[in-house]
Order: sequence, then structure tokens, then C-alpha cells
Amino acid sequence: MQSGSFLDRVKIYITAGKGGDGCMSFRREKFIEFGGPNGGCGGKGGDVIIQGESNLTTLLELAYNPHIEAQGGEKGGTYNKTGRGGEDKIILVPLGTLIYKDGQLLGDITQHGQQLKVAKGGMGGRGNQSFKTRNNTCPHMAELGQPGEEVTLILELKVLADLGLVGFPNAGKSTFLTAISSARPKIADYPFTTLNPNLGITMHKGMSFATADIPGIIEGASEGKGLGHQFLKHIERTRILLHLVDPEGFDGMDAAESAKVIEKELKQFDKELAKKPRIIAINKADLPSAQKAYEQLKKKYKKFPVMLMSAATGQGVKQVLDEVVKVLSVTPVPVVEMQAPTAVLHKVEPIFVIERDEEGIVHITGKKIDEFIAMTNFTQAEAVARLRGIFKKIGLEKALLKAGVQDGDPIVAGGREFEWNGSLDKHAAENPEHAGYKRRETKAERLAKRAERRKAKKSA
Repeated sequence: MQSGSFLDRVKIYITAGKGGDGCMSFRREKFIEFGGPNGGCGGKGGDVIIQGESNLTTLLELAYNPHIEAQGGEKGGTYNKTGRGGEDKIILVPLGTLIYKDGQLLGDITQHGQQLKVAKGGMGGRGNQSFKTRNNTCPHMAELGQPGEEVTLILELKVLADLGLVGFPNAGKSTFLTAISSARPKIADYPFTTLNPNLGITMHKGMSFATADIPGIIEGASEGKGLGHQFLKHIERTRILLHLVDPEGFDGMDAAESAKVIEKELKQFDKELAKKPRIIAINKADLPSAQKAYEQLKKKYKKFPVMLMSAATGQGVKQVLDEVVKVLSVTPVPVVEMQAPTAVLHKVEPIFVIERDEEGIVHITGKKIDEFIAMTNFTQAEAVARLRGIFKKIGLEKALLKAGVQDGDPIVAGGREFEWNGSLDKHAAENPEHAGYKRRETKAERLAKRAERRKAKKSA
């Protein structure tokens, strides 16, 4: 349901921050012969967090900016300096917002300041200092930053209020909201004036409560007639209902029949709605038919308080508010039950899956495989050799050979295309030189080379 200023359902595309790349550098200082590696790690990427904001009433801003991305981490520096982490991205949403991912409820934002992390930032890549070992004291490799999580979410707003105003169009709901709060909804003498829920804050007898003016409900709304489902869902989050009845009825029905239809629609949409505490108020007490409708409904609905008022003149409004405060004081705040995690969340997924398409291209899929490839710098021969070692340890190369992969076969993994030649990398040199620890020359050899350079310089 939406208009120029209200929207209660939106799809957003979220990308957490990418981790900063690791640094490859070496300590080079005078009189320090074996400086060694000193490249620092990259900073962590920023997370994406959804936070409740009581001053918001619509998801309109997110509809205009559905693509949201957190800040990435900074690259590591020399002298083992770790890069700065990216700032978290805070998404403000109105209270009553439900967050869905792949059809599953992730969270329900009901309190101001309540937060829910929906996407995790990537880890920073390790610098070459992190790869130093006894057997490789001079590593010439560093990791790239890990990509941040990417998720698509559905945000759905269900108005969170203490009192919900329901009734047929032109029953006087907007007029009543104007009389008891500072809200100024559109008021006119024709049906369906209110197209979106309006909220107002009322203070009465020391109690403050939020009132939601729900657009007019018509017969068949529970079955989707008109905008029934969009209107009725906003009543689910209210604590009590105030049913306003026009003494003249609606669409050929008298007051009693119209009240019965509204009760039926509430029950058919959700049986819990019919169980909510309800107050019935016959509005427009200044009309001649108001007293008759009041006597008729009071006799019929004995389990609900039935009152007579006029929102336009103020007659009986104070008494209605007294009853609202009385009912609210004994009605607890509803607690939304979160869905229990299903067994699917604990399912162990394979590290990789190998498939061959119709064109003979071999596709390797898997979350870990994608991360390994994304964090590998393919311009560094040592990094490529490390990736190949990882693939051997997890059994990927063995699985590829078992699947019948031949030399020259194209392989697609992690968004990259390779050519199988035993290394999974067409960019690396045919026989890459592994830049491990290289034994330095002796002091005598270095002095002899210096003497040769001085001699060649003098003769020149």
C-alpha cells in the first residue's frame, strides 16, 4: 500500500563492506640486513544493521534508495599496520517493521533503538607478515579482502499502535483522530478519503497512547476486495480496537448490519483480531438516527462497551477516552513470537559441487571455494601456489580428475574462468618460481662483488 508519502512494503538489496586487502612489504633499514616481511592486514568491512526509529512512520525512503552498501575496510600498511575497519551502515526503519529473507522472518523491530544485523562485513586480507614461517621467512604474497555478504530483504510495516480505529468509510475515524491528537488527516464528505494509515499521539488522564486511523474497510476486505489485506494487516499490531459506527449505516445497510459486517471481516481475516478488546462507538450523535442506533447496538453487543459520541462536536469524546484508558490499563502489550529455527539451518553443505554444462564447461560452486578465489591475488605466483595447495587438501583436484577433466578443459569457479592444466590458473606462469626463502650470499662474496664494481667504475 503506498501513496506519495506512505509505503509499507519494500524490497531492498544489501551489500556489506568488503574487507581491506593485505599489504605485502619488507622492512628495509640501514644496517639491518635481514629485515623480513612487515605487511599488515586489511581492515574489516562494515556490517549492515537495521535499527528501529520511533520518529519514522513509513518505508518510503528505502523505496527510493533500495541498494544499500556498507563501507569497505582500508588496506593494510607497512610496519605491520592494520587497515582501518569500515563503518557500519545503519538502516533506520519505523517501529513495527518485519524483516524477511527468503520467506523466513529474521526479526521484528518493535522498540526504539532495537538493532538487527542483517549482513556481515568481510574479513580483512592478511599481509605477508602473517604468512611468515620457519620454512618461508620471506613470503611474497598477501590476501585480498573478503567480500561482504549480499542479501535481498523484504521489509513489511505493520502499524504499531495502542488503539486502532476501524469502521466503514465515512464513519468519522479521521475526525475522531483529529479531535484527540495533533494529527491532521484529510477529511471530506465522500468515502475513502483516507487512503493510508495515520498515526496520532493522545494524552488523557496521565496516559499517553498511539492511535492508528485505519482506512475504511468494506465488505469482502478479508478476501482481498479493494485494498482489504493491506488495510487489515495494520490492525494486527494494535492492542485494542475502537469500532466507529455511522448511525445512517453504509451502502444500503443500517447501523446494526454494518457493525456485523465489520465484525465478520475481522474474524475472517484473522481470528485473533476478533478476540481483541473492542469498544463500539456510535458516531455523529447530533443526527436524529444516532440514539436509535445506540439503543439497538447496546442491546445486541452486551460483551463490548457501546457508547454514543460526536467527534465533530466533542460530545461524548471524553467518555470514550476514559473507556479507552481503562481498557488499555488492563491489556498487555502483545509479544510477537519469532519463528523457531528450522532443521534446514543446520544442514551440512558440501564444500564444493562439480557440474558440467551442455557446452562442456565445468562449473565449481561452493561458498568456501568462492571465498578462496576472491581472496587470492592471481598476480602473485606464491599466492596461486597456495590456492592450489588448498584445493589439494580439500580434495578438489582429485574430484576434478575423477569427474574426467582433461587438459585444456575450461573451468568456471568464483566468477573466474580457468583452463585445466593442473594448476587451475591460466594467468600464472607455466613454471612459476616460488618466492620462498632465498639463501643470501656470504659476506666474502658480497665484498668481492663490491670490489669488482669499484674496479669497473674506475676503469670506465
